[in-house]
Amino acid sequence: MLFTPRGPRPPRIRLSDQERQALETLVQRHTTAHQLVVRARIILAAAAGLNNAQIARDLRLSLDTPRLWRQRWLDTAPAGEAEPLAAATRLSDLPRSGAPAQFTAEQFCQLIALACEVPADSDRPVSHWSRREITAEAVKRGIFAQISDRHVGRFLKRGGPETAPDPLLADARPQRTGGGAPG
Repeated sequence: MLFTPRGPRPPRIRLSDQERQALETLVQRHTTAHQLVVRARIILAAAAGLNNAQIARDLRLSLDTPRLWRQRWLDTAPAGEAEPLAAATRLSDLPRSGAPAQFTAEQFCQLIALACEVPADSDRPVSHWSRREITAEAVKRGIFAQISDRHVGRFLKRGGPETAPDPLLADARPQRTGGGAPG
């Protein structure tokens, strides 16, 4: 007895030679991100006539994954004779929502430059900058309309070194050579 899947048949995907070649290139290229390879395999399997359940089983995915990417591929198909989108673009994630950045890279650079200055040059009666002093000076200079000193502290902390502050090796001190007792 021949297995016939239950439920509605998924929409058929028909690939042009150019699309098929682009998808196969994505799958074969070693530098392609894994998620794009999986998505390209989904589309190639769908174009070969497999349904979503078969694709999910063959690629060891949840059933929702082939369903989503089959539909996304169809939704991003060019209308008529329009320029086809690159396969990688059609298989990329959609832009995620979120708040836009509040501060620009230029503002960040100006803040770092301010923190590197000597406070006395800014007519500040302190010998070293504090977060509160840097915040007040940044607002005074118009770098920011308003910003909290806590946010300034986060900016400055993030701009610090990325390496570990302590040696990672068990004993990173230089070894003495010579025959005396350790000091």
